Amino acid sequence: MTRDLDFVFQALADPTRRRILAMLLEDDMAVTDVAEPFDVSLAAISKHLGILTRAGLISQERRGRITWCKLEPKGLFDASVWMQGFGQFEPVNLDAFERFLLSQLGDDGDEADATGD
Repeated sequence: MTRDLDFVFQALADPTRRRILAMLLEDDMAVTDVAEPFDVSLAAISKHLGILTRAGLISQERRGRITWCKLEPKGLFDASVWMQGFGQFEPVNLDAFERFLLSQLGDDGDEADATGD
């Protein structure tokens, strides 16, 4: 479980990956659509998607020539259980998680655009 948690927290530590998760809250997206709002290469976005996939936070499925990304909310379950062990955190509520991601997107999105991340 520790290794899985490491992957989840590593994935969540990056503002670009949190922004991708916020985008996938809306709907499944093609990899090219995920990459569109970012000022980085498609290869860089693919690396971010690989980290999110290994962490179990998203899944990727090839449909014809297009790879689709889908949010996997259950990927946060172990992290939620671990945080509850401190007695200060509620179970992960997807609506609250969406609000958190959107608030981070507002804070980090502007910063990322200014730095070219």
